[in-house]
Amino acid sequence: MATPPDRTGPARATHLRWRGALAVLREMRREPGVTRAAVARRLGLSTGSATEITSRLRDLALLAETPAAATSRGRPTSVLTPHPDGPLVIAVDLRQEDWRCAIAPLDGQPRITDTAPHHSRAPEHVIAAVARAVRRLHHHYGHRIRATCVAIAATVQHGTVVQSSVLGWDAVDLTALAPDPRTPLLIGNDATLAGLAEARHGAAAAAATVLHLTVEVGIGGTLVIDGRPLHGATGAGGEFGHLPFGDPALRCPCGAHGCWDLTVDGRAIARHLGQPPPPDPRTYAEQILTRAPADPAARAAIARTATALAHGLAGLINALDPAVVTLGGLAPSLRAAAEPEFTTALTHGLMRFRRPHPPPVLAAALGRDAALRGAVATALDHVLTEEGLTAWAAQRPSPA
Repeated sequence: MATPPDRTGPARATHLRWRGALAVLREMRREPGVTRAAVARRLGLSTGSATEITSRLRDLALLAETPAAATSRGRPTSVLTPHPDGPLVIAVDLRQEDWRCAIAPLDGQPRITDTAPHHSRAPEHVIAAVARAVRRLHHHYGHRIRATCVAIAATVQHGTVVQSSVLGWDAVDLTALAPDPRTPLLIGNDATLAGLAEARHGAAAAAATVLHLTVEVGIGGTLVIDGRPLHGATGAGGEFGHLPFGDPALRCPCGAHGCWDLTVDGRAIARHLGQPPPPDPRTYAEQILTRAPADPAARAAIARTATALAHGLAGLINALDPAVVTLGGLAPSLRAAAEPEFTTALTHGLMRFRRPHPPPVLAAALGRDAALRGAVATALDHVLTEEGLTAWAAQRPSPA
């Protein structure tokens, strides 16, 4: 049984000090532009308590207040926004073809600061380019940077990259992306972080149990329960693309045989068309999807790929029992291009009792920003804790 947190003596005082403050900051994060009156209503705070908490947070440079638009009823209120001198987090999105770096305040709204294609996928070249961008942000914002989170198309175990078949990497050290050793470096699989973002802020925001799948080069995803992705014993959970749903004769770049990855992306489409594996499976798949309406061979290849996607999805629904499924990357386009085949394969793959009321399968809402937004959310989860706020307050003590 887990040991309950210490809520006696100094620990209890710290907890009580930050409990209301964290609740207010989380509401500001959940709904950027929320008013103080709305937050007080949701949290059951009196006007006086809400005023006292927001005043303390202003003094600590954690939020700012601006007058809300006047209404015909009620007292004037204010809009809660991140303080212009408040904490920031860095998010890095390391994709197959490029990388992006962004910065975000406590409301979780990212601003892209740097982006570039991979001129070389050699890890030392990619990491050096990204590290320069991260160092610039540290140099400019100093102690305001409180955490960095990297979303990467790779298997992540114990917080480190152990393999990326997409980038052609084995174990890679990303510690160069943390130029200040006092600033935590968090690393997550891109599909897992995309699922986190969709479950909290995207297409499945109202659902308690969300299965997210993303097709890019192969397929990845996660199961999110109550806003938290399941990482498994070592953090490497969610590698759905390496379930043996494919042809056992095909060897995956991950080292296993028969991976589902090989049946749902541009490599599968090329194989069905009798063509060699494309160097960029995502772009290739997009090109064939464009051709499919007027090209029967392309349409047939897409249909076979969409069938494989739906067949595996049915298995995951049977096993994991999600309330909602979200599809990201190329998955919605594959489904739309072969809707009859997708629906038939999904229905046939479901257990009989599930067929009358299957979970809704929704297109992801956040597009290619999902992993980046998930990285921001993960970094802010680290900052918006009692420990995180205590550390911030130690650098900016409240006025006497």
